[in-house]
Amino acid sequence: MMKLRAILIMTVYAILVTFASFWMAKQSYSWFPPEASAESKLLDDLFSLFTGLGTFVYLGVIGPFIYSLVFHRASKYDTSDAPPIEGNTWLEIIWTATPLVLVLTLAFVSYRTYEKMSIRGPMELVHLHVPQVMEPAYAEPFDSMPQQQIQDAVEVAPIEQIDVMAKQWAWVFHYPEQDITSTELHLPVDRRIRFTLRSEDVLHGFYIPAFRLSQYVVPKQDINFELTPIKTGTYRLRDSMYSGTYFAANQTDVVVQSPSDYQQWLADAATQTPSAAFNQAAYEYDQTSERGAGNTKDKVAVRGWATIPPAPPPVVNYAPKHKPDSPAI
Repeated sequence: MMKLRAILIMTVYAILVTFASFWMAKQSYSWFPPEASAESKLLDDLFSLFTGLGTFVYLGVIGPFIYSLVFHRASKYDTSDAPPIEGNTWLEIIWTATPLVLVLTLAFVSYRTYEKMSIRGPMELVHLHVPQVMEPAYAEPFDSMPQQQIQDAVEVAPIEQIDVMAKQWAWVFHYPEQDITSTELHLPVDRRIRFTLRSEDVLHGFYIPAFRLSQYVVPKQDINFELTPIKTGTYRLRDSMYSGTYFAANQTDVVVQSPSDYQQWLADAATQTPSAAFNQAAYEYDQTSERGAGNTKDKVAVRGWATIPPAPPPVVNYAPKHKPDSPAI
């Protein structure tokens, strides 16, 4: 009777754990920024799978553990030995093979996902010289646009080429067909974009959280990778690699627009005369104080620690209007 009761309890618990795991997997989609690219859906699906399986394993282990602790614990003054129990060969095989198969399967799924996203690491780029095969990611988004409509739109439109220059501390985007430069990244929605990433000085990280993409930018290397924006809006590009004092200021907006708005922006930017753009790092560095005696005066950065001077503000056709932030003291 007690054995039947235990089996019934664990069966009900297993069902509840399964439902809880599915619920957690669905909830994990809300933990990220909006899915603004086809690649973001691929990564969110992978994270959801890991979240669901992680929840199932955790609750599947902790539940029986607590049950055994509560209902099968020795009485307060019981110091006798437990009954001798011999091992079970099949049970040993199952609980050894199951985690092995699970880990190998997750590793394969993860590899396929990152392969579709075409993300390359710095060692692979510099030393292995592996040809980069860009496989378009046609992931199903959560918005109202049908999957086939997105795929048709991406396949019909030509790939948009954008050159990206990272330096201390600024991003510069060059649109070669129109010969336009900008410090704000503008992209057309539902169109395949090919980036050529370059670094002027040190290792940088091209990271757009809404796109779920973080690509190393390696000095003296041209790195090509592609993505497909699927949702209009304004997102944020950050430098994910520490590149010096002002690396946190090395960020800018990513504006995903309709094709007509994108073409209008290109036309407007082409009419503007190149000029020096506002640069947060240069602005903060220039907030100096003078000290000294007599005719000897030294300019010292407010921050108080040694740093190299930022690169001069980039000269571009288009730069967003910025209000300088107050320098941190």
